[in-house]
Amino acid sequence: MLVDVHAHLDSEDFDRDREPVIVRAISAGVGVIINAGVDLESSRRSVELAARPGIYAAVGIHPHDARHLHRWQADIEKMVGLPGVVAVGEIGLDYYRNLSEPRVQRDCFVHFIGLARRQGLPIIVHDRDAHRDIVDILRLEPAGQAGGVMHCFSGDWEVARACLDLGFYISIGGAVTFRGSSRAQHVAANVPLDRLLVETDCPYMAPDPYRGMRNEPGMVRVVAEKIAAIRSVPTNAVTEATWNNAFRLFGLNKGRTLV
Repeated sequence: MLVDVHAHLDSEDFDRDREPVIVRAISAGVGVIINAGVDLESSRRSVELAARPGIYAAVGIHPHDARHLHRWQADIEKMVGLPGVVAVGEIGLDYYRNLSEPRVQRDCFVHFIGLARRQGLPIIVHDRDAHRDIVDILRLEPAGQAGGVMHCFSGDWEVARACLDLGFYISIGGAVTFRGSSRAQHVAANVPLDRLLVETDCPYMAPDPYRGMRNEPGMVRVVAEKIAAIRSVPTNAVTEATWNNAFRLFGLNKGRTLV
């Protein structure tokens, strides 16, 4: 089966048909979905979704909302020990939009790395146009003690190697299927299979041939198939490796899947 290690099923984009979306994911062979929180309310909704077998939650504050850390941190920290919560995230840095000041983003990121280390949970890292600061912070904290995954990885192979050296997994999303995605494809070709993960980041970043449409967890199969083609291996080599990697990183319950 497949694992979608990064979804936003709590998004309002799914309010009208969330259950059919999950059914389609099952039909596509998806056995586990990890739903990532981005703020206080989405973290709460992620925990609620994790009441369903096969769906797990991550809780945290996206860098866009890092300025709200002091308002939300106590409530989010209470969620960390709740059933179904397997990671702290989505956390990190986003220098593309800078909706929170970079300094504020860095403070928020460091705070949640510390929380993850204390709680023994991995982190889910958002990195957009902030590769150098991300790697520096992961190294200095040291985030490798918590472990985690570089979500929807957008860096080059040099950045990927630095993250791998720190003990992190690399998660590939729909961008690897896009025309002109040579950098993403190079990373997908070279990440060791035992450190590779796949995701949708739905409802965003739908893979070709669905680009521009709403993404869904079932479309993670397209990502796995593309990576397999890039690596010249059978698709089941990628699905089996990413399944095992997700269970190892997040400490998932092998008896608790969608099907």
